[in-house]
Amino acid sequence: MNGNGHPRPGADGLGALGALAVLGALVALWWGASNAGWVSRVFLPTPQAVFASLLEGLDLSRDAGNGELIAFTQATVGHMLQGWLLASLFGVLLGTAIGVSPVARAWVQPTLEFIRPLPASALLPLALSIFGLNRGTVLSVVAFGAMWPVLLATVHGLATLEPRLSEVARCLQMSRGAQVWKMGLPNAMPDILAGMRLALTVALIVAVVGEMIAAQSGLGQAILLAARAFRASDLFAGIALLGGIGFVSNALLAGAEKRWLRWQHP
Repeated sequence: MNGNGHPRPGADGLGALGALAVLGALVALWWGASNAGWVSRVFLPTPQAVFASLLEGLDLSRDAGNGELIAFTQATVGHMLQGWLLASLFGVLLGTAIGVSPVARAWVQPTLEFIRPLPASALLPLALSIFGLNRGTVLSVVAFGAMWPVLLATVHGLATLEPRLSEVARCLQMSRGAQVWKMGLPNAMPDILAGMRLALTVALIVAVVGEMIAAQSGLGQAILLAARAFRASDLFAGIALLGGIGFVSNALLAGAEKRWLRWQHP
């Protein structure tokens, strides 16, 4: 940062080069450990074997099979996005209903703090008994697990509304709904978007676990089957795809967040 509080020229570029250097060092260590036989290739395949599995699974190699990883990736992304959208919708609606009322916050907050730490994966057996082995099971658990960051962020954003804004709203004789829409939600938007970014990561994690336990098509099931068959390169290929999904989705949402919050930094 320079004296005016702005980033120094080239700081972003140096950060990107540093991140690439760390990634390259990790891949080099992986390559050395697998090729030197420090760890059995049954458990740690070589990077080139994983890359070949990725090409074959994504139907990009000359002698590719049926491109199963494409279908698995689409299924996992679908579970993640649909569960995340449901979680965001219900999180904002419930958070708004609770956040605008100090009485509701006082009554509901202890219950929220009791339920919030429950791991969503622990509720999968309950969801299985209600919904059975179907897609609704995965979506319901993903939505439940990912809802809490959005809900709590919305409550916090509305609860920290500047009191003078409420006084201005009363002077302007604004309705309760107009006050929430024009003042409360814009004030809470940074918190809501931060909660949604965290919820997207939770949605991906829970979607993978749900696919493993509920036997639904997706990368979770593909990774589980590869592990049981000792196909280490396929297992690592699935993990690499999950990392790519998480990175890309977070980057896209971060870009959207920066765009939507431009009014904060004129």
